[in-house]
Amino acid sequence: MTSRERVLAALNHQEPDRPPVDLSGHRSSGIAALAYARLRRHLGLMPTLLRVYDPVQQLAIVDEDVLRLFGVDTIELGRAFALEDRHWQEWTLPDGTPCLMPAWVNLRRELGRWVILSENGRVLSQMPDGVLYFEQTYWPFAEKDDLDHLPDYLGQSMWTAIASPPGPLAAGPAGAKVLAEGARRLRAQTDRAIIGLFGGNLIEMGQFMYRNDNFYLLLAGDPRRAHAFLDKVVEMHLKNLERFLAAVGPHIDIILFGDDLGMQSGPQVSPKMYREFFFPREQVMWRRAKELAPHVKIMLHCCGGVRELLDGLIEAGLDAINPVQINCRGMDPAGLKRDFGSRLTFWGGGCDTQRLLIQGEPEQVRAHVKELAAIWRTGGGWVFQQVHNILADAPPANVVAMYEALREC
Repeated sequence: MTSRERVLAALNHQEPDRPPVDLSGHRSSGIAALAYARLRRHLGLMPTLLRVYDPVQQLAIVDEDVLRLFGVDTIELGRAFALEDRHWQEWTLPDGTPCLMPAWVNLRRELGRWVILSENGRVLSQMPDGVLYFEQTYWPFAEKDDLDHLPDYLGQSMWTAIASPPGPLAAGPAGAKVLAEGARRLRAQTDRAIIGLFGGNLIEMGQFMYRNDNFYLLLAGDPRRAHAFLDKVVEMHLKNLERFLAAVGPHIDIILFGDDLGMQSGPQVSPKMYREFFFPREQVMWRRAKELAPHVKIMLHCCGGVRELLDGLIEAGLDAINPVQINCRGMDPAGLKRDFGSRLTFWGGGCDTQRLLIQGEPEQVRAHVKELAAIWRTGGGWVFQQVHNILADAPPANVVAMYEALREC
């Protein structure tokens, strides 16, 4: 099978020739730049100037030599963009490793921290010395919202203002043409399954704008206002979805939405609140995506324990979910595969990154991955990725052991 055939077989619940592998196909299956630098040295690969394409999470672009070595079957649509030197600026990782960051990210060094500024000079996020990623510092609607001008505030929130490639290259009147040309070029260059990152966040958009605590209060205390906000969000998402899929729909295999509905202890909201606020809006967006690009599979990035919400997500039109956070309440792999495996592709759950990949020994990682693969792979409906990104302090020997174990399976 080609990589694309392998991934599509798994998504169609057919057992492929081997489990498909995703590494850095989206912004929650990647590797921290610090860990990537150590991994390349451990593998004895030729030194390369790292590119940190996701400034917030400090994720590295994974080079072709590593993708081939680990048998990776996916690629993010963003890899078709920011290909010229002028699209990047010099920066330095916390351990002193030189790297590049997107040129459009407005970085500034202050006493004891790095900050990222909005276009009007507001500090949106910070990375204090000793911290390995940027954290949000400003929420536009924390004091007072302005629903009629919601799109105008997106540039004032960390998660919506700090873009990864293609970034602003695809904005403005010529943006649709740039998107289409990049997607067409990537399709012609690779047989990997192409993932188009869209977003379409709902609960997270409320948290980006209001702050987590304020948005919980809005959902519970002023549901009419919460519905009005979410209606504005969906209106904005649908407009963007039309533009996005008109440009790239023929050239991608998966469209990725994002919304972290879960926590370590279970869902962020009750199934009843999910059904009231989020299910009908997901259904509208996902049905429209299928109308615009019938061949494209719908995937949701959704962290945490969300077992209680899976029936609703499937009913809304979901094809695949990542990262399958197996160490959260309710996310036992055998139970998930048994109860949902014929209706949902589990894109992840291949290795615990929170503890084992960092603290374990290589042999423990190998045994862990083989045990999980035996559960997930039967009958298709599984794409291997570790649970979320490989974190900065993951030992390279453990990362290698993870992929060796999968190959041995």
